[in-house]
Amino acid sequence: MVNKKDKEFIPALGYDWLTKFYDLAIRVTMPEKKFRNNLIDFLNPQDGEQILEFGFGTGQNLIIANNRNRNTYYSGLDIDPKVKYIAEKKFAENDIAIKLDLYAGGLFPYPNNTYDKVFSSLVFHQLDKNTKISCLNEIKRVLKPDGDLIIGDWGKPKSKLMRLLFYSVQILDGFATTTDNVKGLIPDYMVEAGFEDVEESSYTNTKIGSYCYYTAKKIG
Repeated sequence: MVNKKDKEFIPALGYDWLTKFYDLAIRVTMPEKKFRNNLIDFLNPQDGEQILEFGFGTGQNLIIANNRNRNTYYSGLDIDPKVKYIAEKKFAENDIAIKLDLYAGGLFPYPNNTYDKVFSSLVFHQLDKNTKISCLNEIKRVLKPDGDLIIGDWGKPKSKLMRLLFYSVQILDGFATTTDNVKGLIPDYMVEAGFEDVEESSYTNTKIGSYCYYTAKKIG
């Protein structure tokens, strides 16, 4: 997701050719059912809400959210056309109609105050500090007043073992973008972007690190 000298963005597993193995990698290294369902628990989609997933990846979170509440209006935004193709194929197989948008980074292609909730999973550890804050600013812009933000991503390791295991993610995705996560700085950046009621609400330890849930609200 973040610009680099030799490519436009960091693909889901660090390298473009690995994208097709993303779902398998998640199944092998993480308690997929648990961490995804916990994320949607925090999202708590309600009837009639407009909800955006920033960085929809291969579409798994949106499928779970849609199954949780089919009376919610979902959208997805990502930068990678390969994951969009995979997600749309899954949606077709499951008879799900969710609009997925691509963008080139920078401004989101939505008006101010569009969404009741925005959520994101395993995206921010792929962004450098400036891009993290820029994306948080855009999320705040497109959220309605009193809208909610839910981020699930790697956070400060909960044990020495979790810290050691997370080196595998850093080697793959890069130390430059993941160090902020290790230091537990995502909530600080949410506050810097103007969000309120920011907290780390929970976490799930995995085979490769501590996956943390961050929640916040746009006030006014």
